[in-house]
Amino acid sequence: MPWLDRFRQRLSHFDALPQLVVLGILSGLCTGLVILLFRLAIELPQHWLLPSGISEQFESLSLWQRFCYPLAGSLILVALFLSLPPAARSVGIPHLLVRLNYHQGKLSFTNLLTQFIGGTVALGSGHSVGREGPAVYLGASCSSLIGQWMKLPNNTLRILIGCGSAASIAAVFNTPLAGVIFAMEVILLEYSILGFIPVIVAAVVADVLIQITLGRVDDLRLPILPHDTLHDLPMLLLLGLGIGLVAAAFIATLQQTQRLRRVPLPVRLMFAGALAGVISMAVPQVMGTGYDSIEGVFDNPNNLEFLLLLLVCKTLLTPFAISMGVPGGIIGPSLVIGAIAGALLAGTARHLGLDISTDLFAIIGMGSMMGAILNAPLAALIALLELTDNSAIILPGMLAIVVSNLTLRSLFKRPSAFQAMLQAQGLDISQAPLAQALSRAAVGSLMDRNLLATPARASVDSINRLLEESPHWLLVEQEEDKALLPPGDARRWLEKNANAEAAASELDLMQIPASRQEAVSIYSRSTLLEAWELMASRGVSALLVVSNQERPLGVISRGQIEEFYNHKQAL
Repeated sequence: MPWLDRFRQRLSHFDALPQLVVLGILSGLCTGLVILLFRLAIELPQHWLLPSGISEQFESLSLWQRFCYPLAGSLILVALFLSLPPAARSVGIPHLLVRLNYHQGKLSFTNLLTQFIGGTVALGSGHSVGREGPAVYLGASCSSLIGQWMKLPNNTLRILIGCGSAASIAAVFNTPLAGVIFAMEVILLEYSILGFIPVIVAAVVADVLIQITLGRVDDLRLPILPHDTLHDLPMLLLLGLGIGLVAAAFIATLQQTQRLRRVPLPVRLMFAGALAGVISMAVPQVMGTGYDSIEGVFDNPNNLEFLLLLLVCKTLLTPFAISMGVPGGIIGPSLVIGAIAGALLAGTARHLGLDISTDLFAIIGMGSMMGAILNAPLAALIALLELTDNSAIILPGMLAIVVSNLTLRSLFKRPSAFQAMLQAQGLDISQAPLAQALSRAAVGSLMDRNLLATPARASVDSINRLLEESPHWLLVEQEEDKALLPPGDARRWLEKNANAEAAASELDLMQIPASRQEAVSIYSRSTLLEAWELMASRGVSALLVVSNQERPLGVISRGQIEEFYNHKQAL
């Protein structure tokens, strides 16, 4: 379709803002629908299976039901994963980051289904994991598949994944701005003006869709906070230190249990189910994401022994379940753990005679834990602002979030949860400035289109006519072999041999002295980073750019890429 070809070609450029906005709308709509189905798939069975009929209220189960639910969930997950090839079992935000940074953002429909079904089973059966991580994966996968179906440039897939990630957070929490910052801070690992606009559009569209269909999310019903918090700042400093300590315990547990990944998957999943069942028999509040536990903190904040027990169990059980392969997330549990830690500190301070607000410390604890665990301080702060609808949260939130991040990174030397999981696989997704800049534009936006094709053997007259058109490159074709030839080399040879007897006959462009190089092909939708890496691996300084139908379109050279990078650095 000509219009789609023009759309693709425009998207290969760095400044294709109108086209990206259209894609942001598509991403927001598709992500919103997928998250709607995901939430219904989790909540409707819980309304039927739980005695209270209330989603996430696993406390209403009997003693043996609390043991059996996670175990049964693990059994279903074992059956699901054993029916799939190994490549289709990888899901979650770490896998998303790997595909984004090592596979040009190409995610598969099979893995999307695995995440949808596996996440539904894990959350529905009471495993101590969250829904937000699976939601981000679903939104990013859905958006990536849109780009792949339309055969869009690979630099556009990167932005689409950012759109899907932001839209999913907006759809889960009704926090569109936090979704945008999360996508930039955790998924894309960069802030760019061009990337912000389509990501914002996607988050808004998904949020509106969810509010129209399901209404506003009421999983987190937070109390109204006081506006005067200056007198609490010293204790909030202590809260940041305490949250940093809890976050370090969370990450350390995650790192240590990652070593068990060598154990067969069925054994790991069944062990995770059995451990979750045993702990749930004594402390049912650890089951599921645990948002109802946050409400319990606000309603009954004085049971300090129980809060300490719940904090320890949740902090250890969630990273253990994730490391064992349970397809859930850590964002929701991090909020719960932070709220419990904040309430525990406030309750302890009140026992010592200090006038401390449990509500304030629990809510600040939520943001501090999320910011530390994810290494996303700004996203956590914006989430607090949107969830509380109170700008007075900014100052105390900034203090506690900064301190918790410093404690985790500088004092305990721990990475974020996602970095820890990737490091366990021997991967590093941190990109150098060169890689970031070259990932933002496609080959098609920079290629030299002044390319003419010619057979290797041709008459001197035909070659001269070809050179009269002043091409920048000649594509020399000889059966299956192709080479890129600078036309100046052919012109110089003809000038030197103008009077030779051979000049009157055919000329073999594959044999004359020239700086020919193998015509290594790259698709026009590929990023400049892919082109740079391909040149390095094949030892060439230029690549033949081809269409989706393998039709030659132009040439991209190392010099063009270097000039593009230098220009962007100078801006």
